[in-house]
Amino acid sequence: MHYKRAGNMRRINRIHFIGIGGTGMCGIAEVCLNLGYEVTGSDINLSTTVEHLIALGALVKIGHDASHVVGADVVVVSTAVHNDNPEVVAAKDFGIPIIARAQMLGELMRFHYGIAVAGTHGKTTTTSLLASILEEAGLDPTFVVGGRFNKSNNLSSSQLGLGEYFVAEADESDASFLYLRPMAAIVTNIDKDHMSTYDGDFNTLKQTFVNFLHHLPFYGLVVMCVDNAGVREIIPALQRPVITYGESEDADFQLLEYRSNKMSTEFLVKTPFGVSEFTVALPGKHSALNSIAAIAIATDLGVSAPAIRRGLMKFKGVGRRFQFHPDVPLKTGGNVSVMEDYGHHPTEIQSVMNALTEAYPKKRVVLAFQPHRYSRTEELFDEFVTVLKNYPDMILTDIYPAGEQPKDGVSIDKLIAAIEAAAGHKVNFAPTLQDIRTVYQGMAKEDDLIVMMGAGSIGGIAANFYKGGAL
Repeated sequence: MHYKRAGNMRRINRIHFIGIGGTGMCGIAEVCLNLGYEVTGSDINLSTTVEHLIALGALVKIGHDASHVVGADVVVVSTAVHNDNPEVVAAKDFGIPIIARAQMLGELMRFHYGIAVAGTHGKTTTTSLLASILEEAGLDPTFVVGGRFNKSNNLSSSQLGLGEYFVAEADESDASFLYLRPMAAIVTNIDKDHMSTYDGDFNTLKQTFVNFLHHLPFYGLVVMCVDNAGVREIIPALQRPVITYGESEDADFQLLEYRSNKMSTEFLVKTPFGVSEFTVALPGKHSALNSIAAIAIATDLGVSAPAIRRGLMKFKGVGRRFQFHPDVPLKTGGNVSVMEDYGHHPTEIQSVMNALTEAYPKKRVVLAFQPHRYSRTEELFDEFVTVLKNYPDMILTDIYPAGEQPKDGVSIDKLIAAIEAAAGHKVNFAPTLQDIRTVYQGMAKEDDLIVMMGAGSIGGIAANFYKGGAL
């Protein structure tokens, strides 16, 4: 089904996406396709995401070439695309507008009731939870997420709905969320990450969040996790209505208690309207908190408590967030379980591991982690050591560069040495992703839960565990 295009883009027919298969690009491209625009794109890999877009009608070329932008009315790029890309150079020569992906997202959102989900961690899950609730309430939202939302057993990064609400992630990594002008926003947390964007200054990062939130109208709504120090510090600077959530006693929506059992969490929330119990099909306290953020927004929009409960219960998760694969056989007998997760920040690692040890108290939880980016490893080196020293069965593999060049003084050997010094035990090292399987086979125990974690290529290797035969 094609929908009526926004009047502000009536002169645009063909939209070209450079790096169309990227996490933040594919969902926007899919919405544009469903609006009836001619969508073309390029990418270096024929990924499943690219194949999905081709099946929807996108014309995608593998590799980058100047000829690909001929005839485009606008070219959309992400920060991963550099100025010397031949398609960028050609678009400049041809006088074709070149815009950031967040700028296109902002244009698509502008004629809806936009709800932007920001924060260092939890954006994708919280966005998807809110979309699930609004869908269950019959509000048919549009959504764009930075992962693959498991909706009706089909993984998708976006949906174009007929309703007035448009829910999307707001990306602080490159400060591009400043292009958005939502009516409401969620801030899950503000922690140190992507600090090169902010000249290494945490105060600059926090001020940028303030600037973003002041893009809301004066009658808009900000929902914020008051447990997080970075969030609490900026609240006095905000001149917008604020609703808080968290475990803190002064939270408007307070998490009173929670209990995780395998892949679900029951939790009790004190709201301005009384105490309510909910269940979400995800483990861990941080999943309960992400759910409460969605509950707060949905409540403000007038969604009933039964619809909220149904939306949380029917939530089927997001690709590479607590993606669970049970009953992988061992050659020695018995089974293990494999889980994939996108977590790549020390706080995320700790939250996921805490959630899994609480949800599966009888299992040994083995972390296999691939650090992501030299810059993040350097900026958060001490934090990584503090967290990773707690997992004696951990398997560590080499740093995934994500397009970065190696940095002097930053290496996996240095990280391993620091962890071993702090923990007093040896770290299991797998030089390559393929070696993770071999290393794990030497330590495997029946009924283990092994977690393949990281934002890089480790997601692809997880399939070797649950599809590659007995371990």
